[in-house]
Amino acid sequence: MEYPYPISADWSTQEVIDAVQFFEAVEEAYEKGVNRDVLLARYRRFKEIVPGKADERNICNEFEEASGYSPYRAIKKMKEEQGPVIKMDKNGSRD
Repeated sequence: MEYPYPISADWSTQEVIDAVQFFEAVEEAYEKGVNRDVLLARYRRFKEIVPGKADERNICNEFEEASGYSPYRAIKKMKEEQGPVIKMDKNGSRD
């Protein structure tokens, strides 16, 4: 599946790489499961790049529209559950 990642022209090269790694972790959560600590670290870095809630919501909604994967739901599950692996099913609910 090919789709563009939402990025800002204002971000540095490293910030773009780090944001893409966050989106890749969300994809992994849906496709096969992702290590909780990896997702948490990538989300924390993403929040350093996009600290505002409104900007975060817009970028994550843009990613969800393009990919079908919800960063919001993946992060919500990560915060609610303490297991080592975060695994989402295709409609975003728990397995």
